[in-house]
Amino acid sequence: MALWLAATNRSLLRLPRGRMPAVLGLGLLQGAHWVCFFWSVSLANVSVALAAFATISLFTAITEPLIERRSIRAGELLCGGIVISGILLITGNLEREHGLGLAVGLVGAFLHSIFPVLNRQLVAKGTSSRSLLLYEMAGACLIAAIALPFIPPNRFEFPASDDWIPLLTLALLCTTVAHTWNIHLLRRLTAYTANLTMNFEPVWGILLGAILFLEHEQLHLAFYLGTALIILANFLDPLLKRRA
Repeated sequence: MALWLAATNRSLLRLPRGRMPAVLGLGLLQGAHWVCFFWSVSLANVSVALAAFATISLFTAITEPLIERRSIRAGELLCGGIVISGILLITGNLEREHGLGLAVGLVGAFLHSIFPVLNRQLVAKGTSSRSLLLYEMAGACLIAAIALPFIPPNRFEFPASDDWIPLLTLALLCTTVAHTWNIHLLRRLTAYTANLTMNFEPVWGILLGAILFLEHEQLHLAFYLGTALIILANFLDPLLKRRA
């Protein structure tokens, strides 16, 4: 992002006066969320971590009103509850030993529920989404580096030659591009609505796991029912808002 801005719009390399501490702090928050997410994967598996991730909408239904000092909306709690029901169906056969991984994932979900609420406030003040992304990633990198020695295998491993294409795909497409768009959309969407769409991530992730790792034998009827509930919540939320 720094190279892109240097080539296209150098003015965006600078943040408005006084906003650097807040932006770097948000980056630390996002980095802590990522640490919890990948730690959850290592403690349990991808499906468990993604299931915990999908509780973000329920947490946001509580954290956004508290931060913005407005009343909690019953419709948001309803949709969040529907999502939780879907996730419980998807992970109905969860082994007991994966409980710690789920707990760490829930902490990460709570952290992420705060991130877009505060980001939306910065975007509302006119801060560019590209500038925010640049400095927030710097904060996220810092917290990841601090946490690295405390999480097994407790060491830095230089990527192998065949790791670079997946890593660059994650860095450029799934982080730089996706997060910039997500921050930009906060100009028009509430943090709750933005986070609600992320509830599709467990669905895509588990389906990709079935395709890439031949785990389709693990998909049962409850998975499809849970998926239907998650999709229902994503369509129900805007309908309730329009009616209100």
